Amino acid sequence: MKKVIEIQNIKRNFQVGDETVHALRGVSFNINEGEFVTIMGTSGSGKSTLLNILGCLDTPTSGEYLLDDIPVRTMSKPQRAVLRNRKIGFVFQSYNLLPKTTAVENVELPLMYNSAVSASERRRRAIESLQAVGLGDRLEHKSNQMSGGQMQRVAIARALVNDPDILLADEPTGALDSATGHHIMDLFHKLHREQGKTIVLITHSRELAEETERIITLRDGVIVDDTGKTRAVGHGGKAVDETGKRGGVC
Repeated sequence: MKKVIEIQNIKRNFQVGDETVHALRGVSFNINEGEFVTIMGTSGSGKSTLLNILGCLDTPTSGEYLLDDIPVRTMSKPQRAVLRNRKIGFVFQSYNLLPKTTAVENVELPLMYNSAVSASERRRRAIESLQAVGLGDRLEHKSNQMSGGQMQRVAIARALVNDPDILLADEPTGALDSATGHHIMDLFHKLHREQGKTIVLITHSRELAEETERIITLRDGVIVDDTGKTRAVGHGGKAVDETGKRGGVC
């Protein structure tokens, strides 16, 4: 199985006045291609710090982060920006859509940083991404003409348009009511099942985490649990769940 994320003894310290805050204290794990993984923890667990490192928005104080076998820690900011644009699709709690622009224009945005993609190709790929999330009839709608669930679908389409190796979703249902949130989770499951997408979900919700194949739990900057579920196909094509442990305290 191909590893798309390899985290090796990651530590991240911040200096706050005279005090050194140890946000991550030696975190190690791998995520394989096609996995659907939750990283969860309460406020102060190191979850947000780890998210920023996984998303190439920050670099660790020590340790190694390999993204699709590419070492990230020693890269410059511009190099990380290019890698992030090519390898990672972001989905945020607050959607982060541009106001007064259409759905298709929002989805085109990541491709504008790739000079190899023409305007016509950009639009074609944006339309395909919106169709993939069920918004083929909302191409020209602006943010103020869409519901929260529809705006999050636009955000997911934007994350998909570069065909990234990883979808990194930060509390993607946090701004939605429970019914709409379940619809968004159903969409993630569909992308995982039908397209084989590698998805990393960041959440504090145990209920959402239980829907994924594997849960990595952080507390005080270390991994305290790494629980995986393997799904085998049983008789009649029904999935059979087996729960096991992967890893442990780092």
